[in-house]
Amino acid sequence: MPLLIAGLLLLSPEPSQAASGGRIGGGNFRAPSMPRSSSGFRGNYGGGYRGGYRGGGMGFPLIMPFFGGPGVFAFLALTAVVGILVNGLRGAGVSGASTFNSSSELTQRPTATGPVTILQVQVGLLASAKALQVDLRQLAASAETGSSSGLQRVLQETTLALLRQPELWVYANIETGSVPFAAAETTFNRLSMTERSKLKAEVTSNVSGKRRTDELSEKSAGEADLTNEYIVVTILVATHSRLKLSESISGEQLREGLRILGSTSSTDLIALEVIWQPEGRGDVLSAEEVVTSYPNLQHL
Repeated sequence: MPLLIAGLLLLSPEPSQAASGGRIGGGNFRAPSMPRSSSGFRGNYGGGYRGGYRGGGMGFPLIMPFFGGPGVFAFLALTAVVGILVNGLRGAGVSGASTFNSSSELTQRPTATGPVTILQVQVGLLASAKALQVDLRQLAASAETGSSSGLQRVLQETTLALLRQPELWVYANIETGSVPFAAAETTFNRLSMTERSKLKAEVTSNVSGKRRTDELSEKSAGEADLTNEYIVVTILVATHSRLKLSESISGEQLREGLRILGSTSSTDLIALEVIWQPEGRGDVLSAEEVVTSYPNLQHL
């Protein structure tokens, strides 16, 4: 485990000091609760988009993650699965599927609900795509991110906004993978933190039904500086659907991938993050910073 932690630190990108960003997201990783029995068993699944998985044991199918793309995306998924396995082995002392909680009540862990597909799509556009920033800012102001239907609208509107400006696409990257349900929240949160760490501040935010602006930031949302070169949008999705997007990047494949992603139903959508940079008034995201902060982007 020390080697994994050390590797994670080495793979963590340096945050951009030049540009702030915006964020829209939410979701729910809770599994169906287990019914209580007369013997005092009760379901205890500590899920939720903000809470983290508190389960253990081996109550999920042993499905190793499959990620087509190398790098941080695959590494974080593998680290999450290893962590779940280690916790499971440590907590397997009571019939492999039960444990005592802090109040000495015997707790029955739920079974997994199947593998979760996690997809990350990143698009780098020319700075002239200002209409996209306006669309995302307006979406953050109006979206209902506390519901699955509201998140599905965010996903659909974001993919549509990107699809409407193909002439401004310069870079892109698509990565997909499948992880056990027990490792899905941890993997998703780590991928989200990796992308959020690239922002100097989140000056526009609408997450899980809570809208806010970064009052401590020196920046306010608005147009970037005239010298700005690029806009980067990251879409991170967790879904029950077994989607597989082509990871061979071309303009046509990106277009098809965005269409497939945008058609994800609200019932299949588990969690969503849309992160973009820059967002602050007068910000600059240079070509050098794009290469440094987003090394997996490929030229179209």
